[in-house]
Amino acid sequence: MKNLKLVAARPDSSRSVIDVMGVKFGRDFVVIAGPCSVETERQTIDTAIAVKKAGAHMLRGGAFKPRTSPYAFQGLGLKGLKLLDKAKKETGLPIVTEVVDTRDVSWVGEYADVLQIGARNMQNFSLLREAGKSGKPILLKRGMYSTLEEWLNCAEYILAEGNPNVILCERGIRTFETYTRNTLDLSMVPAVLKESHLPIIVDPSHGTGILSMIEPMSLAAMIAGANGLEIEVHIDPPSALSDKDQQLNVAQFENLMKKLEKTRIFYANLMAADDNGDSHKALDPIEADGDRGDSEGSREPNPFIDAVD
Repeated sequence: MKNLKLVAARPDSSRSVIDVMGVKFGRDFVVIAGPCSVETERQTIDTAIAVKKAGAHMLRGGAFKPRTSPYAFQGLGLKGLKLLDKAKKETGLPIVTEVVDTRDVSWVGEYADVLQIGARNMQNFSLLREAGKSGKPILLKRGMYSTLEEWLNCAEYILAEGNPNVILCERGIRTFETYTRNTLDLSMVPAVLKESHLPIIVDPSHGTGILSMIEPMSLAAMIAGANGLEIEVHIDPPSALSDKDQQLNVAQFENLMKKLEKTRIFYANLMAADDNGDSHKALDPIEADGDRGDSEGSREPNPFIDAVD
């Protein structure tokens, strides 16, 4: 692809590993979970405790909500960030939250461990530059009308500011199909793995907007080679102030995490089968991979082998 000096795939095929408080994107299979919007202290902390217990590695939550309608709930702002900070202190989970304005990057970064730039702001070049200057890890969502090349060029803006810590997130695009909220484009996972060294995760919540589709698309994302997931979870979805139809309840999230682990082990065994077709030999997924280390490596990432405990 043209003009990609910093995000393009490396000649030696090595990949970036981005460390966020010990959570390693690009090495481990990372699950980010939490409510669409931060609403109350109890809702935020209870959700954080629940998703951590189920196996999530990071907490997501929207304090600023860019909504289609100006009359929809727009988030709690600074109060929401403070509630996320309380949840972090309670659980130890790193925080992922969206920043929507260049003027807010610095002080949102005081609370967030990862700054999320949403689909609507993917080509907000001033915001990309300011986020890049912050030095914070950036989770960059694909715009709903964007091509792969446009998406990667937006990541280039961030890296050009001296910030190499970019995580890409496929969250669905706008197509002629109206059955789903968006069309989750899982073909972007192997495409990114081919064209860039940056890690890529998938958001099946916004990618489908349909509760029953979140689990199968999450498992499919893992099979496709994604480095993780971002999933909306709420302790009481029917009462949610935003996106109530696409937020898992705690029991559903717990069930999904169990299925992700089974899928990881299944695929690790499948890929470890020897050339003689001995596909029935069960191998420990970590032994099959050998010593992976914590630094950047030359092998292709295997999210099933590299999933955290």
